[in-house]
Amino acid sequence: MPQTIVEKIFSNHAKKNLQAGDVSVCRVDFCFSQDGTSSLVLDSLGKRSILKPKKYAMFIDHSSPSPNLGVSQVHSSMRKFQQENKSLLYDVGCGISHQLIIEEGFAVPGNLILGADSHTSTAGALGTLAMGVGSTDLAVTLFTGKNWFKVPQTYKIVVKGKLPFGVYSKDIILYIINKLGSNGATYKSIEFSGEVIDKLSMDARFTIANMTIEFGAKNGLMPIDKKGENLLKKIGIKKYKSIFPDKNCNYEKVIEFDITKISPYVACPHNVDNGVPIEEIEGKKIDQAFLGTCTNGRLEDLKIAAEILAKNKIHSRVKFLVAPASRALFQQALDKGYIKRFVESGGIILPTGCGPCVGTHQGVLADGEAAISTANRNFKGRMGNPNAFIYLASPATVVASAIKGEIADPRKILS
Repeated sequence: MPQTIVEKIFSNHAKKNLQAGDVSVCRVDFCFSQDGTSSLVLDSLGKRSILKPKKYAMFIDHSSPSPNLGVSQVHSSMRKFQQENKSLLYDVGCGISHQLIIEEGFAVPGNLILGADSHTSTAGALGTLAMGVGSTDLAVTLFTGKNWFKVPQTYKIVVKGKLPFGVYSKDIILYIINKLGSNGATYKSIEFSGEVIDKLSMDARFTIANMTIEFGAKNGLMPIDKKGENLLKKIGIKKYKSIFPDKNCNYEKVIEFDITKISPYVACPHNVDNGVPIEEIEGKKIDQAFLGTCTNGRLEDLKIAAEILAKNKIHSRVKFLVAPASRALFQQALDKGYIKRFVESGGIILPTGCGPCVGTHQGVLADGEAAISTANRNFKGRMGNPNAFIYLASPATVVASAIKGEIADPRKILS
């Protein structure tokens, strides 16, 4: 029987033919957790040993560097566990888990990855079945090397048309989330395709895959193509099996979006699906702008921002915070002059990591303050204060807004 990508990958890892709705135990290729979830993983493991230590990584990225004693103790326990079990640890300053699993070659097409973090789906842009799970589920997988799964139905999302001037991948995914709603694809696998996806860079595709969880999906997948192959070659991955959907496979839904006429999009407080075209929110005063996170902290994002700042300065009232997604990306941005431009324009450079996104230390907002961010969530309290307001947008819109001191249309500056 014809299969979707998710059906094929689960079948390969169960060693039997599976269709949507089937439940099976499957082998898992790689697992990871971060400093916000690792404690429960380790507590759940207890004194049990890890089956494959080199297939488990911990990342110190959410509160990096540590903001208080309690977090420092967590970091210390992670380091101790790594030393005793010979697993992998990416310490303070290495970067965000979702970027590093790509850079370090853990995200391989056709592989099954579990991460104790919602946005594990990022790696799906490389044709990897990558899903977020709870810490206890991850502990079970570390001990056994397997876990049980219910194969999800698949929605095929076709993005067609021509990318408008001043519109980026972040605008596309915010537009899609607004149209589908936050529960629009609950427990579904998403296959992205279409001429627009084909033309996007890998950095842009990672942004879209990252945010599939924000409309309820289990994962977001994109079949590997030449751009993906070039990235894998650059990383040094030579052995992998590309997975493609069969022509007559059974999709629960096929949804088409023509983005030819969309404007830059902004998600308003306090839900990611509360999106509007820039024209409807333009002029809203902001106090802080944040460029970074696992959604938009990559080199392309930093380049977009740096080019806009070539002849502009940050508004004197705005705190413009920048956190590259990894050390390697920070170095590349430094070499290309982007970091210098951010500093000279009035920006504040933060350590590589999640930064203000989670709200545990950097960039916490005061009561009533508003921030515009390239992050993936804007729930109440997300950046550390339930009495503040978070708007989500593309790097171009965030930087344009930081320049104007209010939510601004990037097309007016880009032109």
